[in-house]
Amino acid sequence: MRLALLPVLLAAAPAFAADGAALFETHCASCHAAVSGAPAGAGPNLAGLVGRAVAGDRDYDYSPALRAARDAGEVWDRASLERFLRDPEEMFPGIWMGGTSLRSDADRAAIAAYLTGKAQ
Repeated sequence: MRLALLPVLLAAAPAFAADGAALFETHCASCHAAVSGAPAGAGPNLAGLVGRAVAGDRDYDYSPALRAARDAGEVWDRASLERFLRDPEEMFPGIWMGGTSLRSDADRAAIAAYLTGKAQ
């Protein structure tokens, strides 16, 4: 009987996966847009972030820490985005952005996946 439930549980698993768009809305959208052409808010627009230079939104005034990363040639990819979401200050000491409340690896991965989709 227990094995009969396995296919049902596996089919339901995607419903339990973190929803990157909803997490972005909850944790990030008060400062960041993720739609091409939307104006920067308290933080830069994140549309097309993956593959873009760090501090690459021309319409945003970045902290010196992020401008230095851009000048060093750093580019956003999914792994660097997940690392950043774990602890922005650790990755870029002196950044103007505060920490995130994203304690879960799954939540950070879901937001990174959502923003990766925006880059395509």
